[in-house]
Amino acid sequence: MSKIIATAAIRGAHRLVERAENDLKKAIKAKGKQAPIAYPSTAYYLPIILLFLGQKVEKLGDLEYSLQEARKLLRSIPSDDLWLPYLGDTLDSGVATLIAEEAIESLKYVNGSNPVGGIWLGFTNDNILRLQGIKLVDGRMPGFAAIVGCTENNEQAVKLIRGFQERSILVFMAGNTNGRSIAEQLAEEGIEMNWDTFLVPYGKEITAAIHALNFAARSAMTFGGIEPGNFKAARDILLYNKDRVYAFVMALGSDDGVDDEQLIIDEKFATAAGAINFGFPVISDVNIPQILPTGICTYEHVISGIKLDEIISRAIELRGLTIKLEEIPIPVPYGAGFEGERVRAENMFVQFGGKNSDAFELLRMNPIDQVEDNKIEVIGPEVDEMEEGQAYPLGIVVEVAGREFEEDFESVLERRIHEFIGCANGIFHMGQRAIVWVRISKEAHEKGFKIKHFGEILLAKMHEEFTKIVDRVQVKIYTDKDKVAELIETARAIYHQRDERIGGMTDEDVEDYYSCTLCQSYAPNHVCIVTPQRLGLCGAYTWLDCKASFRIDEHGPNEPVKKGSCIDPIRGQWQNINDYIEVKSNGNLKKFNAYSILEEPMTSCGCFECIVAIVPEANGVMIVDRDFLGMTPCGMTFSTLAGQIGGGIQTPGFIGIGKVYISSPKFISAEEGQKRIVWMSKLLKEEVGERLQAQLEKMGLSDLYGKIATEEDTEDPEKLLEYLQKAGHPALEMEALF
Repeated sequence: MSKIIATAAIRGAHRLVERAENDLKKAIKAKGKQAPIAYPSTAYYLPIILLFLGQKVEKLGDLEYSLQEARKLLRSIPSDDLWLPYLGDTLDSGVATLIAEEAIESLKYVNGSNPVGGIWLGFTNDNILRLQGIKLVDGRMPGFAAIVGCTENNEQAVKLIRGFQERSILVFMAGNTNGRSIAEQLAEEGIEMNWDTFLVPYGKEITAAIHALNFAARSAMTFGGIEPGNFKAARDILLYNKDRVYAFVMALGSDDGVDDEQLIIDEKFATAAGAINFGFPVISDVNIPQILPTGICTYEHVISGIKLDEIISRAIELRGLTIKLEEIPIPVPYGAGFEGERVRAENMFVQFGGKNSDAFELLRMNPIDQVEDNKIEVIGPEVDEMEEGQAYPLGIVVEVAGREFEEDFESVLERRIHEFIGCANGIFHMGQRAIVWVRISKEAHEKGFKIKHFGEILLAKMHEEFTKIVDRVQVKIYTDKDKVAELIETARAIYHQRDERIGGMTDEDVEDYYSCTLCQSYAPNHVCIVTPQRLGLCGAYTWLDCKASFRIDEHGPNEPVKKGSCIDPIRGQWQNINDYIEVKSNGNLKKFNAYSILEEPMTSCGCFECIVAIVPEANGVMIVDRDFLGMTPCGMTFSTLAGQIGGGIQTPGFIGIGKVYISSPKFISAEEGQKRIVWMSKLLKEEVGERLQAQLEKMGLSDLYGKIATEEDTEDPEKLLEYLQKAGHPALEMEALF
């Protein structure tokens, strides 16, 4: 390996450990050793230290041990003429660096130098990690890049980032070159940066790069179910990242290769050495020394001197990523990285729907002789006939035909319209059915984006995603006010008919349930069993979604599973289902109950929308969603609860669920269902309120909704009991759960 890299990395590690020790001394002097230290909203303490040392840091004094261990990993700084033929000392120095950087960044939350502000986001909490998890496992986010430094000019920065977004690669940004960060360059150009746009600026110092690595570490702990605490677990977490988390470091410098002061260069090398421990290689546009032999990383460890025009494709090759570029005939970039992009009023050319005009989307199955493939019609004015800043009506009608297509698939494909249109750069799309809101930005309009391009997107994506069940597609887009007003009423009637037909489907009506093993790329032992009355715990896959998915790809993550003989109709257990999950969970699960929270419940991967947990004092259950950051009556936050039940293990008394399941007649029906709900986070209760109240009325419990407590009433189990007694909640009179 390069002696220059080894010397610089070890030298940088010494500096960072020394800085962390000094920062800690100052913090202890100001706050005392017993002062608490933690990142916000995580169950994993300081994740990097937890990974490598198995230490649960909770107080400032705990960090003294952490840094003592980091110092033990440091080697003497070699002379520039000493040849080091192996990576060992450099990798150890990299680990010491990561421990030091974790200490430095976490201390910022203690000493008042808040790392969150302006464009900088600081630490990523567990809730966001889980929210993004479904994108990692379903392929929408195939990998991530950690960018350190900046490009020579803003134009290069924007071009580079657009290249990542088109490939749907998540980008973490930290550090700087000569005092300048690529995130600052993007901010100057008005590029929106947040999790929704796949652009996450952590901080301007190189130490902020630790947040990309503690994100990776928690991915293994959360989705892989690896419990940190010993050498084997640490090794498993690092191997998990090498094999399953497709990440790389991109070190950018100035055009002439001159970076900032030597100490900053050393710290970058030290951080890169830490990333290599995870199997994450380094690629650079400047001529830093290379490490070409393989070993820790799948391929080369460090390659450099790569032109910016080629650096993304070379990075993809270096990490072994599989990327599919979207080729759609529209004048703006397209990719999942643009899906969460906002178009603000001042940047809007025109808009449709929302509170300003009628707008709807409808997908219908037609006989094959009534669908002219790839035909697009715009009925009404085009964009260039519209006045800037105004709102117009919009109706998008997609007509499909296919020998394998079924009427029940209409709603499945229709929901994808939101995603397909929203992935175009400069286009904002929200909602579905008759509550659609769409904006076209000034920039997209200047590039030539028109109404007909909505059709181009839908034709391309419907054919690409649903080629097995869709033979022909045509799109009619209405911007004529009278026509939209007429058709929106027809669409509403169709929505209602669908809901009546599909909403009445029960688990007893079908012989086949569907599996979902999508999350096994991250949680190898987890298996979802999706039924008509229990959707996948991520909330994204219903029984119909899985049925359509199987028709599209018989070798994909969803396949039919015949129920077979019923072992227990109350708890929801079938012989064939048990046999199936034993095989698909790699022998880790023997049986599963679909309707029970107490006995052999379904496992969780980590992507669940909500957690249901027993509250023994109240003889009932509480439900908390991942957006709720406060304390719950079971004495744990969502993040702490999630850390207990993820990773594909059965945890009696706790289950992860999708929100829609809360109002299902099969909701923990073995324990008498919704009658057991005693507490919910307030926003979740309001979100599912209409459906939940309808189910309670069917159960003859129309007054129960008002008796369910929220955090506004109490978060304490004893006070919850008092509240329930006063409200007369029926759970207190029911048979004891234990």
